Amino acid sequence: MQISNLLSNDVIAVGLKAGEKEDVISRIVDLLSDSDAVTDLDAVRKAVLDREKLMSTGVGKGIALPHAKSSAVSATVAALATIASPIPFDSIDEKPVQIIFLLVGAPDSQSEHIRILSRISRMMNSERFVSELLSAATPTELLEILSSKESNLSNSS
Repeated sequence: MQISNLLSNDVIAVGLKAGEKEDVISRIVDLLSDSDAVTDLDAVRKAVLDREKLMSTGVGKGIALPHAKSSAVSATVAALATIASPIPFDSIDEKPVQIIFLLVGAPDSQSEHIRILSRISRMMNSERFVSELLSAATPTELLEILSSKESNLSNSS
């Protein structure tokens, strides 16, 4: 599954002004409010925040990949945000986070969930790609950058 197929302008925030980690996660979950695949936004929020309490999803290099499984979604959903000012996220490298990719899957979507997380992790390993995402001024631009990178990744596999 292409990550760019999970995203649209409605679930992308550029330059999000954020406070604490829980607040920003909650605000990114709110981006999913119009998704037909989400049946209970509060249950999704709880699942993501509960998963985050188990272990931080701050993967380093200014990136966080909060994710969860929830019966409150009928299909995999995602959201993406760049943060105006980096925020502490208990990341493995102890650096603040400025890019957050949220993924929520149905309980039976284990293999798809892992494939998507793996794919976004590979993409985020490119410092140039991360820099381009941070320079995006609009959700459309951010989505175009992601789609282009994903296409290049597919062509080189």
